[in-house]
Amino acid sequence: MNFLPFAFPDIGDEEIAEVLDTLRSGWLTMGPKTKRFEADFAGVIGGGVEAVAVNSATAGLHLALEAAGVTEGDEVITSVYTFTATAEVVRYLGADPVLVDIDPATMNMDPAVLDQVIARRLEVRGKVPKAIIPVHFAGLACDMGAIMAVARKHGLRIVEDAAHAFPATWNGALVGTLDTDATVFSFYATKTITTGEGGMIVTRDPAIAGRCRVMRLHGIDQGAYDRGDAGGPSWYYEVVAPGCKYNMTDLAASLGIHQLRKAGEFRNRRQAMAERYDEAFRGLPLVTPPRAPEGETHSWHLYVVRIRPESPVARDRFIREMADLGIGCSVHFIPLHLHAYWRDRYGLKPGDFPRALNLFEQAVSLPLYTKMTDADQERVIGAVRKILGDR
Repeated sequence: MNFLPFAFPDIGDEEIAEVLDTLRSGWLTMGPKTKRFEADFAGVIGGGVEAVAVNSATAGLHLALEAAGVTEGDEVITSVYTFTATAEVVRYLGADPVLVDIDPATMNMDPAVLDQVIARRLEVRGKVPKAIIPVHFAGLACDMGAIMAVARKHGLRIVEDAAHAFPATWNGALVGTLDTDATVFSFYATKTITTGEGGMIVTRDPAIAGRCRVMRLHGIDQGAYDRGDAGGPSWYYEVVAPGCKYNMTDLAASLGIHQLRKAGEFRNRRQAMAERYDEAFRGLPLVTPPRAPEGETHSWHLYVVRIRPESPVARDRFIREMADLGIGCSVHFIPLHLHAYWRDRYGLKPGDFPRALNLFEQAVSLPLYTKMTDADQERVIGAVRKILGDR
């Protein structure tokens, strides 16, 4: 019996041909293919955004926060239910993350709790945090209307963690075009489109875009390709800031150019698979993932079910039995306050975020990727029903 993985990239002949073309061109690092991918991505997002390609969404969040003015001693609010990268970039800048519990119905940041936390920080520190990082978990957009209202009320910047959310919408608008400072997407190998490793910052603020471009490559005012392309002396550059080494390569962008063209097809396939799971799991002791509101788009990066307490097996045993049946599952995420670093640095306890803790103890991410065949999905469905049905 072949093992069915939790995720697998969908790479076609077009991507392979583009990578070969890049290899033959001799320009492997950031150059014409990266610029093309940036332009294509900005065009797909629309709304007059600029796009800045980087080597990971983690890098993108770091650069976007720095460009938005987050600095040492600041605080940045984010969801406790996210991957550590969302919070670790805050520490890169000498700032501190402030964690917020989730809305259990959506698994996203709870705007009401967000407002309360800001009020407490004002009371304790005499000032509000600098910024908010909403996390669009699993591809379902946060309640951005409420979050943006809270940000405007207190004068906070917003950098969206949209690692899961391409393409997703809120209030009919694509994530990436909302009235926020910047949005960061991920193209990691398991994401809805992939460049292997990579990410994209999008913003309508030319100052943020310009700062991110400088800081992604050592704080140099122009990249090597731009210096030569501009017709000037290609050897000359100026370092204007202590930057990072965060640029995307043309090899990665070569994948992205064609993955982007397939993004709509990929999303439709993921939604169809999610709907098939929903129907197949009716009557089982689990909770299926929340749907996007009517008329909105869910990217379906993840399909996260919750194993109910009355289930014949608990979450960990469910994952083991799925593996015994040759099917890979995962857990998204271990809440930040349960990890040693965040727990010990900020004196956090498991019960500090009860909704996130409850979700974590029940959550399982089932395989959901476009290379899955109908027979593959039926195999997953059969295994879930075997484990959670009558025993």
